[in-house]
Amino acid sequence: MQSDKLKLLPNSPGVYFHKDSKGQIIYVGKAAVLKNRVKQYFQNVKDMDVKTKALVAEIADTDWVETESEIDALFLEAEMVKRYMPRYNILLRDDKSLIFVRIDMKSDWPYISFTRNPADDKADYFGPFYNGFAVKKALRYLRRVFPYYVKLPGLNLGNNPESDPGKERLDLDAHLGLSPVGMTSNEYKTNLRKLIGYMNGNRKTITSELERDMKKAAKTHDFETAAVIRNKIRNLKELKQRIMFGDKEFLDISKDQALRDLTDLFNLTKIPARIEGYDISHMSGSNVVASMVVFRNGVSDRGQYRKFKTRVEHNDDFYNMNETIARRFSEKNVKEWGKPDLVLIDGGKGQLDAAIKARDVSGQADIPFIGLAKREEQIVIANPKKHTIPQKQTLRGLSLQNDKLKELGGYAVDSGDFTVINLPNTTHIIKLLQRIRDESHRFAVSYHTVLKRTKQTTSVLEEIPGVGPKTRSKLIRKFGSVKGIKNASRDQIAVVVGFYKADKIINSLLAA
Repeated sequence: MQSDKLKLLPNSPGVYFHKDSKGQIIYVGKAAVLKNRVKQYFQNVKDMDVKTKALVAEIADTDWVETESEIDALFLEAEMVKRYMPRYNILLRDDKSLIFVRIDMKSDWPYISFTRNPADDKADYFGPFYNGFAVKKALRYLRRVFPYYVKLPGLNLGNNPESDPGKERLDLDAHLGLSPVGMTSNEYKTNLRKLIGYMNGNRKTITSELERDMKKAAKTHDFETAAVIRNKIRNLKELKQRIMFGDKEFLDISKDQALRDLTDLFNLTKIPARIEGYDISHMSGSNVVASMVVFRNGVSDRGQYRKFKTRVEHNDDFYNMNETIARRFSEKNVKEWGKPDLVLIDGGKGQLDAAIKARDVSGQADIPFIGLAKREEQIVIANPKKHTIPQKQTLRGLSLQNDKLKELGGYAVDSGDFTVINLPNTTHIIKLLQRIRDESHRFAVSYHTVLKRTKQTTSVLEEIPGVGPKTRSKLIRKFGSVKGIKNASRDQIAVVVGFYKADKIINSLLAA
């Protein structure tokens, strides 16, 4: 990087973008002081670890965006990493380090929580964020401006679902102005949308809206409301002084090493930037589902996850895997989702064989498939002679390189139709494949559990006369489960379905 450009670095917080010689963004980082943080990459290189040296060696240029506060830099960094997916943005050792903000805006009274594993529950998830401590700290400060609940409020709704369930029993948060006491449900959701807007980078718009509302309240002599809004604006401005993360960052590119090792081991034509993982979940052939998870540059890309429910339920994982891969590589889905550089099947020879047959019939035989057998964590690949490749198509790479295998401390066993590869569990390759396999398993089980609970809930409610699909949907959306309905009062159920149906439902559930 040119030293003249380093002199232009400001003393303000912001986000910086390291680029390679081709102009591609290879790393995005945040800084409390851009000048100090970026210069660290070009000072005392000899004292850096090998991983950081690898990044610095590729930096040909650096750009940056200034922000008004560290909080703004925190949220902007997350957005930019998600947008560009830079190769070196693997900050911590595994995906457990990533954190998401969860807000269920479909609820009458949403609350904010944090999770490392987004569930398939139709809630809104924001992130991932790479510094859990900083984002939690930032949300605590923002709560003074945009009050919110941090746990599900009690259902003390009486006959009015719009009334604030927290105002009947004030807690410390309410006295400190951190809970939305006094707001209606719609007002509370409008308040949360402003918080979400701030997280998405719309700080200036939100500040302008608050200033406009303050002037409007003052003009109508509603000075109490105007004072509350004035304090919110003041708190927003004070965020500039808040320290979220300082200038400490941690860089670990071990997953990039895994991608390079995979490329060398199987002689792939390019580094597998997009890896898809598949798994099946069911209970004795019922509620059969499959998951498709996507890892880009070694990092999970949850926005690209897909789930499948098999059209015909079979207690046969080979059949279920074949159907899933056939649907994934249909012409429509290939056009809409693109193609992976590598596919990982959760399973051994049988599951892999079923998946490859579906792939070949779909005309995608150039996409390399591998399996990961659970018991011994063995990598399984199909030998080319096992599967007939249509003319004008060749199996892209996936020829085992014995020199690389030996370098990694592994060995292979040829079983005729397949080759089973044994690598030490400490290798980067196995660690990466385990992460993908475990994530595909988690996502499949999560979807299966949702379907199972829905089916159990639906079967109970279906037996109640006069309770149709729309009514069942309303009840589940409001109370979450049959247990939630059972625990609700007659008045609470009546708010949703009326007193006549509420009595029917209560009597039926008590008799069940």
